[in-house]
Amino acid sequence: MKILVTGGLGFIGSNFIRRMLQVRDDVHITNFDAITYAGNPDNLTKIEKDPRYTFVKGNICDRELVRKIVQNHDIIVNFAAETHVDRSIFDPQIFVKTDIIGTYTLLEAARDFGIKKFVQISSDEVYGSINEGKFSEEDMLEPSSPYSSSKAGADLIALSFFKTFKVPVVITRTCNNLGPNQHPEKFIPLFITNLLEGKKVPIYGDGLNIREWIYVDDNCDAIIFLLERGVPGEIYNIGTDEESTNIDIAKFLVKELGLNDSYIKRVRDRPAHDHRYSVNSQKIRSLGWTHKHDLKSSLKKTISWYKTNTAWWKKTKSGEYKEYYKKQYGEEK
Repeated sequence: MKILVTGGLGFIGSNFIRRMLQVRDDVHITNFDAITYAGNPDNLTKIEKDPRYTFVKGNICDRELVRKIVQNHDIIVNFAAETHVDRSIFDPQIFVKTDIIGTYTLLEAARDFGIKKFVQISSDEVYGSINEGKFSEEDMLEPSSPYSSSKAGADLIALSFFKTFKVPVVITRTCNNLGPNQHPEKFIPLFITNLLEGKKVPIYGDGLNIREWIYVDDNCDAIIFLLERGVPGEIYNIGTDEESTNIDIAKFLVKELGLNDSYIKRVRDRPAHDHRYSVNSQKIRSLGWTHKHDLKSSLKKTISWYKTNTAWWKKTKSGEYKEYYKKQYGEEK
């Protein structure tokens, strides 16, 4: 089975590649990644020499290169995307280009070269916010940010390629991931690394925004599960039913790192900040998938990884990210 993974140097993509090579011997994975700020070659140094793995540098918007690469594969798993909400507010254009045009370029090649399955990695954020209950796969999409809107657009284009051209598309919409190798611009790694540096952590507004969380290995196992069991044309929510407010996550991290709540600072809330995400994942569970990690143990494992891999996140957090941090939160304190 020849799998093309796009965006495989990013957080979830790199964890997926490692996980896939752990659980399957009968695969060859080509990692197609543009190596943007969020694509870190250090994420996969341990498997670089695996004969089942090949890396190709490239952008999913590059039609000629995409067609050259896609024709030699059976399956595409599309992780490649711009994903950070705050960045999408500052600069929406790159999100539209990568998330929508890039996905279209892949789908066009998948249609022309007879790809057997196209897994589009999406997000629970495409549904927007829900005060009570959970979103099902049939619910209306009401994204709030340029990021979630671009992902919703990619989902709709992918589904149109299934309906119109019979491209065997499967879409996953997953709740918030946590775990190793996540870029320190994101909530949990930003807070862990700030606290390890003795710096305060920024909480938007009152911190009562609610998110559902999944450990990245569980999400990767769900995607691997859907490579075999996912039905073309279907959407699958992937969640755990474990929800927490942002402020409670912050307080847990502060306590686990031996500090106190004085390290939590309130900052101005971001525009159109969704209050609560929650998905009904009964559809994939009815097929036999289940998650293995609870939120507390996932947080502890994640803290341990960042403690152990200081060189990774210090390198990642320097340079361009430091300038972005200043724009977003002001000078570091």
